[in-house]
Amino acid sequence: MSLTTLHHKTADLPRTAGPTTAIVRPPDEHEFERGDSPTLIAFRESQQLSLLIRATAFVFSDPQSRALQDLIKRIAPSEATALIMGETGTGKELVARHVHALSRRANSNFVAINCGAFSETLIESELFGYERGAFTGAQQAKAGWFETANGGTLFLDEIGDLPLPMQVKLLRVLQEREVVRLGGRKAIPIDVRLIAATNVDLAEAVRAGRFREDLFYRLQVVTLPLKPLRERAGDILPLTRHFLQMYAQRLHVQDPVVLPEADQALLAYPWPGNIRELENVIHRALLVCQQGVITAADLHLPSWHTQNVVPPPVSVPEVPQAFVQHAAPPEPVAPRSLAAVAEGPYAELRQAWQLLLHSDRTIEFENMVLQLAEDAWRHNLCNQVRTAKQLNISRNILRTYLKKSELL
Repeated sequence: MSLTTLHHKTADLPRTAGPTTAIVRPPDEHEFERGDSPTLIAFRESQQLSLLIRATAFVFSDPQSRALQDLIKRIAPSEATALIMGETGTGKELVARHVHALSRRANSNFVAINCGAFSETLIESELFGYERGAFTGAQQAKAGWFETANGGTLFLDEIGDLPLPMQVKLLRVLQEREVVRLGGRKAIPIDVRLIAATNVDLAEAVRAGRFREDLFYRLQVVTLPLKPLRERAGDILPLTRHFLQMYAQRLHVQDPVVLPEADQALLAYPWPGNIRELENVIHRALLVCQQGVITAADLHLPSWHTQNVVPPPVSVPEVPQAFVQHAAPPEPVAPRSLAAVAEGPYAELRQAWQLLLHSDRTIEFENMVLQLAEDAWRHNLCNQVRTAKQLNISRNILRTYLKKSELL
């Protein structure tokens, strides 16, 4: 696959930016190339940005990723606040930068902040700035990140970790479009587009009282859902080729090759660390492989060979003790023939059920349902959406079962 790459270059900063912040100034025309429909976005100097972001590339190859790309193209030119939701390592910051690059603010600054990296006492001065004498050590006034991003885009990562008092102040800034520095009295107008990201369920945080409901609705004018890598398998191999080329150049490996068995292992692995984990795996594989040929063993994936393996035919199992308790023998019941239930995809299950019905045990039906739900949940790597889809039930019903089993 030919990948058109969108590169963003981090500029030299006039002020020191630690590992939790980054300023990206508008790139010159020669600093990146962008096709009409880019299939991959990546940082040119990703090794310098490894502390700032959790994923250095994002590909739009899987159908779900292409749908996300279409959504980004529609909402990017607007001024709407966007909320990016996804697991750690899925590329939330890259998507935020892509939105900025396609917006009318592309020629202005992009400022990225990790809310979870600042203490409650420090976050206010970082976001809104402070005046001279505002606190001990404030020998001169300093603009906050909102002022720094004025005219451009401010990206607040891990917004769910923002302390409640700061949520109130952030809501006011979004409503009034102005900031007041710590220790100051004068309101400073700002023109900033806000993009927030989180790896937690903010709706659940609202119900638990950890996140303000009014701020939640203010942020999710547009929601950009980033699926975990395991749910967009069509992106895995294109990302693999990208990281392979990138690290091969750094390590001076000529024409590296990934064997088909390694490709299958990459596709079968659930990728709990998402894109960042995939990058690390490819980097390590190039270091340990022989003569540039990557085998499945070179990937060192934990139990990759046990994933997505079709199980052998199942014989009629013993009845699990957790489902039953001994009881007095029931009244004799004429056994039914199993011929009528010995066909179809559930033949073994129906046979086991018939044997259980004709046993001398009392059925703990609720325990059995809970165990079936738990087994399906674990089979789907604890993914509630996929489990609910496989069981053809709603996610809320599945969560009810899991809560009863004390798994949530």
